[in-house]
Amino acid sequence: MATHKFRTEVNQLLNLIIHSLYSHKEIFLRELISNSSDALDKLKYLTLTDDAFKKLDFDPRIDISFDEGDHKTITVADTGIGMNQDEITEQLGTIAKSGTNGFLSQLTGDAKKDSNLIGQFGVGFYSVFMVAERVEVISRKAGEETAWKWESDGKGKFTISEAELDGNGTTVVLHLNEEGTEYANRWQIQEVVKKYSDHIAFPIYLRYMKAEYDDKGKEKSKEEKLEQINAASALWKQAKNDLSDEDYKNFYKTITHDTEDPLFWLHTKAEGVQEYTTLFYIPKQAPFDLYQVDYRAGVKLYVQRVFITDDEKELMPTYLRFLRGVIDSEDLPLNVSREILQQNRIMTSIRNASVKKVLGELTRIALEEPDTYTKFSEQYNRPIKEGLYQDFANREQLVDLVRFKSTAVDGFTSLEEYKKRMLGEQKAIYYITGGDEQTLRHSPLLEAYKKKEIEVLIMDDEIDEIVVPSIGTYKETELKPVNRADAGEDLQGESDEKKEKELKPVVETIKKALGDRVKDVRISVRLADSPSCIVVDESDPTLKMQEMLKAMGQSDLPDVKPILEINPDHEIVKKLAGVKDEDFAADVAFLLLDQALLVEGAQVPEPAEFVKRLNRVVGRAV
Repeated sequence: MATHKFRTEVNQLLNLIIHSLYSHKEIFLRELISNSSDALDKLKYLTLTDDAFKKLDFDPRIDISFDEGDHKTITVADTGIGMNQDEITEQLGTIAKSGTNGFLSQLTGDAKKDSNLIGQFGVGFYSVFMVAERVEVISRKAGEETAWKWESDGKGKFTISEAELDGNGTTVVLHLNEEGTEYANRWQIQEVVKKYSDHIAFPIYLRYMKAEYDDKGKEKSKEEKLEQINAASALWKQAKNDLSDEDYKNFYKTITHDTEDPLFWLHTKAEGVQEYTTLFYIPKQAPFDLYQVDYRAGVKLYVQRVFITDDEKELMPTYLRFLRGVIDSEDLPLNVSREILQQNRIMTSIRNASVKKVLGELTRIALEEPDTYTKFSEQYNRPIKEGLYQDFANREQLVDLVRFKSTAVDGFTSLEEYKKRMLGEQKAIYYITGGDEQTLRHSPLLEAYKKKEIEVLIMDDEIDEIVVPSIGTYKETELKPVNRADAGEDLQGESDEKKEKELKPVVETIKKALGDRVKDVRISVRLADSPSCIVVDESDPTLKMQEMLKAMGQSDLPDVKPILEINPDHEIVKKLAGVKDEDFAADVAFLLLDQALLVEGAQVPEPAEFVKRLNRVVGRAV
């Protein structure tokens, strides 16, 4: 027998799991049954496709038994794929295998939120320690002779030793603590299985002792009973009319380990040239790994109800990676490989049709259930934006599904809603990109737009820099960024040309002082209160885009200079016209540029020089 330590901060983690899930204690049974179902799925596939397993005597089933006597236990056994010594060490010795540090960093102290995270991070098995003081897992891998026993009290160590098990599969024995004893009875087990696992596609049997009583109520005999306690039918293959909302929600929790209900779902059956069924769920909270390269795929592929894979990211486009659920095809071959799957005509057709169905449902919800769609946008707006440059075929629909923040309304708005609010003579849809939302909302670039009551969309997501320019026009209206030099046509006034002539000497003075620090100096039509701002030329990347490209390793970028715009009506600019001291004028010119950079969230290239100039100007003013 070998003793091992858990590979993570197990005491802290298990304590958090137990307390976060305390109000959901019953899910320990759902988690064990779900694990058993996965193990049966994997072996069933091998018995149909792998010659080494085709002769295996495979009777797929899950058996539950309990002891309500002095030694209170619950046992869950399956005849699935099983685990060998290395697998049992790896899978049960690494808490939160899908990312312990990320898990710990995201725990909040809010039990409801934390319980959702627990499901996302793949630590559902450890919920057993809410109800058990000691756990034994005996497993024998299909095709191997040796069984292994994993045993732990969840307090830092576990042991692994050789064991005996008739046939392949896994048996989990829970030695119940005081909190768990309430589940060691027939009625509680039946209720939990019916609630969470009725639609597990394999039979679940409950073994129990049934007592016979005489006329006086005295027990006269006991007989062992074996009863199937679930429907054992693939939920997604049933007619929608036969399923309740609770059926859908509980099946979702079974396949995702989430403790919250889904935001909504879409159940489709296609018949005709191709036959397939899809059941897609949108989680209420975005999966923790949504923006990680190694995100966990959420859609399971079945062929004629036989599980094929849950690790294939090509089943749906990456921008819909938040989907959870099932695709079940009647036409794909059972032994379809990953390579064949990616090129398979049938799978491509299912994928394309499924994407259209999902986007169609999102469009319907946006129109008919705007509050629900707002919740969706709060979680998944960015992936939908990714679709704008990934999925050209559905681009028109995706443009209507993306949402943006705005200077005119609270929360999110669509491009269509923006167009309806446009002023009569307004020529473009205006937006601003750059840093965080508050910085953008207080940007000097917005001053004249606000004064003229022209709405500007706030693009505070990094991806906006890439995605929004690619939209180009929306229903014949051009999208224009206000931080580009050519975006002021709706702000142009009749007196602007006269002001440019009057302040031409000031512009030349600033140009001379700044030299190659700027691409140009211009009189601004977009400033109302601030003395200056920076914009970029139409063909140049914005400051934020430059930062992004450098972060991606593109260090050989050309040095892009900003354009400095000055406010002809500001006191500083007006007084600068009368300054004869060239050194003082140069200091003011540099401060106009540096303050404009700071307001936009950019770095001043020479902070020490900036401070010296500031001190000289303040000293002269005092």
